Amino acid sequence: MAEVGVSVEDELTTRTSGPDLLALHESIADLFATQGDWRRAYHHMRSALDIARAGSLRDPLTSSYNRRYLDQRLPDLPTSRGLAVALVDLDRFKSVNDTYGHLLGDRVLCRVADLLQEGLPPDAFCARYGGEEFALVLPETDHSRAVRLAEAARARVARHRWSELRPGLRVTISVGLAHGRTPGPHQLRRADDLLYAAKHAGRNKIAYQDSDSARVITYSE
Repeated sequence: MAEVGVSVEDELTTRTSGPDLLALHESIADLFATQGDWRRAYHHMRSALDIARAGSLRDPLTSSYNRRYLDQRLPDLPTSRGLAVALVDLDRFKSVNDTYGHLLGDRVLCRVADLLQEGLPPDAFCARYGGEEFALVLPETDHSRAVRLAEAARARVARHRWSELRPGLRVTISVGLAHGRTPGPHQLRRADDLLYAAKHAGRNKIAYQDSDSARVITYSE
């Protein structure tokens, strides 16, 4: 095998991304191992492992984080100013797949994921919760700001020019927003209950509990 020069090695890894980069690091590691250069072989194998681990925490379709990442991160997030979890569901998504086909449905999911991530603060993240559901996680966010961020996400999706994907297409989301200081599965369950309330109220709405009472509020433009 020909010896790989350092400059060529750097150029190859810089200009490659995703699964191809994982395979490239593995191949280069094998090549250096056969040449007895264990230090550089180890370096590339570690890079391959880091890429594989990062990939295991991402949804392959939308590139947003996945449920595994959400479950790992949620219990350890800071909550001194409160933590908001919003469960987002695409309204009547089955009819989108039935009317326009699953390929366009996948494009809709990807576009929604992009729109949800657009307005997030730097410490917040979006994860695909499953199917057509996403979770927005907003650490160190007070109740009123969390409501504003959730409403902005809902409006961004509703106002998007979906007809550019397919004439007649319209997409909206419903949102259940739970705010508190003790993150975990119970907060996701509360968000899910509130999501159901938003759906029941007519869809294209956010539902949340008043910060001073148990009253459930649904809101849309």
